[in-house]
Amino acid sequence: MEIDNESAMKYKVGIIGHFGFGLDLANGQTIKTKIVSNVIKEAVNGDVCFVDAHGGIKAVVPVIWGCIKLLRNCKHVFIFLTENGLKVAVPVLGVVNKIFHRKLHYNVIGGWLPAFLKKNDWLNHHLKQFDYIYVETNTMHSALAKLGLNNCITIPNCKKLQIVKENELTVCNDKPFKLCTFSRVMKEKGIEDIVNVVRTINTEAGKVVYSLDIYGQIDNGQKEWFSELSKSFPEYIQYGGVIEFDKSVDVLKGYFALVFPTRFYTEGVPGTIVDAYAAGLPVISARWESFSDVIEEGKTGIGYEFCDTNDLTLILEKVARSPELINNMKRNCIMKSQDYTLERLKNDLLLYIR
Repeated sequence: MEIDNESAMKYKVGIIGHFGFGLDLANGQTIKTKIVSNVIKEAVNGDVCFVDAHGGIKAVVPVIWGCIKLLRNCKHVFIFLTENGLKVAVPVLGVVNKIFHRKLHYNVIGGWLPAFLKKNDWLNHHLKQFDYIYVETNTMHSALAKLGLNNCITIPNCKKLQIVKENELTVCNDKPFKLCTFSRVMKEKGIEDIVNVVRTINTEAGKVVYSLDIYGQIDNGQKEWFSELSKSFPEYIQYGGVIEFDKSVDVLKGYFALVFPTRFYTEGVPGTIVDAYAAGLPVISARWESFSDVIEEGKTGIGYEFCDTNDLTLILEKVARSPELINNMKRNCIMKSQDYTLERLKNDLLLYIR
């Protein structure tokens, strides 16, 4: 049976995602969900309904009912979900939307989806019924096209940030060079890798060549690990806590470079790199799958072999000898940051929310 519910719709857009309303969550999934949702809300003059998918297995039933609620009441339905939420919401939306005929949008957070769909190919059929799948990189776009998903649109990760002016750039030619990380604090983000590399370089040099500040929310399941790791920190390595999202540029702009030693090969456009560019901060990064979509080698950053701490060590030793390799990229970074503004995101999304 088909139902024409156009006259009964209460909202232009419905959004289901990991909001964690009332909680102080600082992970990339929640941050991006809130950022893009706020842009959509502004684009449609507040004509939005939200469903919070936070809660893990306890959220399964609310997610199912939330999907049905949004299909009944909204012209456009957006989902911002990862693995488990996807397995629930996508089939429900695909099946129930045969009654309501709404526009379905999936905004992917990160670059994990192609590998996930190879293991869960039963979801491909349901995702083909979506009108648009927004991905962060061209690498991911191409990978999904090979799986038969031809409804993908590339829209980079974006943030509302105050981009530094050229005369605010910090140039450093003297040791110690100030490095930082700015991500979730967990093993998989390579935090221990950069700690060990900085300690090795300084020990072998017999002086402090690099200092390192670690920022970000400590992963709930890895607090004991990080507590043990931090006990071994020399005075030139410190944990700086969680920085409010609107203070990131102010904090980062004082550094020499940001290090992104991720061990997640399927990163998309990491928000930390967007922050770094706005602060005029070049990035020294592991070459994850979509590295070349985000970092212009020698222009906005330097890559090293994925998970290869020896290669990272060699690069940092080279940079210490020739700091102009980093200093000369700072202007390029603030220019590159224009690719990740909320104004661009809003203009891109408005093409598909009609």
